[in-house]
Amino acid sequence: MTRVLILGGTGDARKLAERLVERSGLHVTSSLAGRVREPQLPPGEVRVGGFGGPDGLADWIRNEQVSAVIDATHPFARTMTGNAVAAARSAGCPLLVLRRPAWQPEAGDDWRSVPSMTAAAALLPELGERIFLTTGRQGLAHFAELDLRFLVRTVDPPEPPLPPRTTVLLARGPFTVDDELALLREHRIDALVSKNSGGSMTSAKLVAARELGLPVVMVQRPPRPDAPSAGTVEQAVAWLDEVLRGHAG
Repeated sequence: MTRVLILGGTGDARKLAERLVERSGLHVTSSLAGRVREPQLPPGEVRVGGFGGPDGLADWIRNEQVSAVIDATHPFARTMTGNAVAAARSAGCPLLVLRRPAWQPEAGDDWRSVPSMTAAAALLPELGERIFLTTGRQGLAHFAELDLRFLVRTVDPPEPPLPPRTTVLLARGPFTVDDELALLREHRIDALVSKNSGGSMTSAKLVAARELGLPVVMVQRPPRPDAPSAGTVEQAVAWLDEVLRGHAG
């Protein structure tokens, strides 16, 4: 039985697992970080929790005799990706980084590109009073000192520190443009903050901001890891096929 490890929790990771578990002779394990209380589980074997850094992950790869690792974590999961690259090299195991393409501004967009959450927070006071913060639970401390009104949307309740004037909306995508337009109007949002995650699950907010002429503070992704990469599930499957053909040969 050939073993493949998918590091995920993203929609692309679930789609990849769905494609692979149907194959005979292939054992697929999806590893989730455990940061979401009720994650959407992929098919196949699932493990939850960390490995103990790159050394622990390398040991797991060796002990489980993994033939290939596909890192399909969030584009901003910099630490996990770094650990995966180091572990795969240590274990001598092929690794692919699956990252969906980043969003690109379109005609009519008013994007303010920033390199970090800190830079995003510094820019907000000049953009308005009511901010739609869609960067997830982690990193909200960067905005905790701002005396602005924040609408924070997350899957699970965020932990402090939070901005003093915060309304929390618990929701999981995908979202529609009509719903996003209604939300922005209801809360009289002046500006939106987003990480450049890419994909279609949460892109409707960008269309809604464009239609309403709202500025979007876009936090850019960390640098690409020094490892083979793919932008789609189909490309990842093709890479894996090539790796497995090499093993067979």
